[in-house]
Amino acid sequence: MSDNVVELSETGSGIPVVTENVPGANAAFLVAVRTGSRDEHDGIFGLSHLLEHTVFRETKNMTSFEMSKVMEGAGGMLNAFTAKEMTAYYGITLAETGRTAMDLVADIVANPLINEKDTEMEKDIVLQELSMVKSEPETYIHDLFEQNLWDGDPLGWDEGGTEESVKPLTYEDLRKYYEERYGLPNIAVFATGSFDKKEVVDWAENSFSGMSASVVNRREAPKMPVSKFRITDNGVDHANIGLGFPTPKVDGHQRTVNQVLSAVIGSGSSSRMFQEVREKNALVYAIYNQTGNYSDAGYVSTFLNCVDKNILKSLDECFRVYREFKREGLTEGELDRTKNILKGAIARGAETTDHRIYTMCNRYMTFGEVTSTSEKLADISSVTEEEVMAAAERYLVPERLNLTILGKVPKAVKNFDIQSVEL
Repeated sequence: MSDNVVELSETGSGIPVVTENVPGANAAFLVAVRTGSRDEHDGIFGLSHLLEHTVFRETKNMTSFEMSKVMEGAGGMLNAFTAKEMTAYYGITLAETGRTAMDLVADIVANPLINEKDTEMEKDIVLQELSMVKSEPETYIHDLFEQNLWDGDPLGWDEGGTEESVKPLTYEDLRKYYEERYGLPNIAVFATGSFDKKEVVDWAENSFSGMSASVVNRREAPKMPVSKFRITDNGVDHANIGLGFPTPKVDGHQRTVNQVLSAVIGSGSSSRMFQEVREKNALVYAIYNQTGNYSDAGYVSTFLNCVDKNILKSLDECFRVYREFKREGLTEGELDRTKNILKGAIARGAETTDHRIYTMCNRYMTFGEVTSTSEKLADISSVTEEEVMAAAERYLVPERLNLTILGKVPKAVKNFDIQSVEL
């Protein structure tokens, strides 16, 4: 694995430019806008995602087909994503055709033609996407879990909106949102791979310095959720379940501690959750832990799926795993093994250009951090047993437990008393 210096520069007009020069055959260029689903207006959410789709339809200089031909002819690809706290557009291409990716990404961000025809066509595609998510319960449970966890706060809104919120959106809504949010100081630029740093900084200044946002988002941290239990009946006898605990805004090292805590409990087939709930008791098909991290909040969670008759037994086993971990602590070698699981995943991801560019963007846009892969690996290595157990005592508490079930459940499950859970 190669590790390189991640640098933060600034253009003359103040645009942040985060770069990591990695010698090789590829280069990636990303433009992020600090606006996402949590920054939308109550009742008309879905704007960020629909806008992200629509700007690819046509710019002042190219149609979508022309953009595709040019990018693919350069050996690359264009893409974008909408998250809760940002929207990002990026191109990955051969190093020698990197300028093509830079110019196309800039054109999409700075020169979109947002008209009625393109908006309505893309709206149909987005509505199909939203419908597809609901038909994929392993994915949909994550949306429902965060809705339940954040309980009405914008942080719990789906990145794509809902069918009800997207259908009424008009191209005027998108234009207004674009003009309000797309511009300085909401824009940051990222580059990784083989490129000339000065060229990237100059490109950022020339492409985006004339854009000015009239709205700079002022976010309020969500209130720490209390214990809640929610069921969404999709008519299927197979249940998907999310359970977890909110965490407040923490510093970078504490986020790493929380990741290690979550991984000890449920990452990998050697983890406690997998061994106890799946291997020893055969109660679930899949089970795993994950953390969610935002600029001012987060969570530690477990996701699983099982047949309806196993729901209560599976939950009992999950709660037992959490309870015994808090009471008995780490076993010999467990912390080092877990650290290596996390470090291995990060090291493998760092070998791919798309993972590097996403990680750079997420760390800076969400936390204001400019961190190299080696620094992240060192941070994981530094986590102590005392820190992990302190985090477990602080965050894995019954009064914050949130439980979400997607599926057609028996009456006994509907009557489950979440207030009775002991941890």
